[in-house]
Amino acid sequence: MSEALAGRRILVVEDESLVAMLLETILEDMGCTPVGPAATVDDGLALATDGERLDAALLDVNVAGRQVFPVAEILQRNGVPFVFSTGYGEGGLPDQWRGHPTIQKPFTEAAVRDALMKAMGVAEV
Repeated sequence: MSEALAGRRILVVEDESLVAMLLETILEDMGCTPVGPAATVDDGLALATDGERLDAALLDVNVAGRQVFPVAEILQRNGVPFVFSTGYGEGGLPDQWRGHPTIQKPFTEAAVRDALMKAMGVAEV
């Protein structure tokens, strides 16, 4: 378990149920509390704006055929760090979103942990 991430609430926006379950397991193993997962952009928007505390988010770029960027915009406006996940890597992102931590599918637990810690500016303890 990564002590640095213990107790963090992480929004998961992912439409592939197996990937969403994997992310939930990875987050729980790190001591995080998964929020969601949201399988659509609309569900992601609802969870991002419902007033619940979010420490960070993992956002699949392509969610059920829609781009996740409206959710990213809300999170950015609210100061919630996030990590994109995509099969295309950072090169598949529009210019305005490049530079955000991005993990490429298929990903490892270490990749998820490192990207979340980078996004949140957290150092390993």
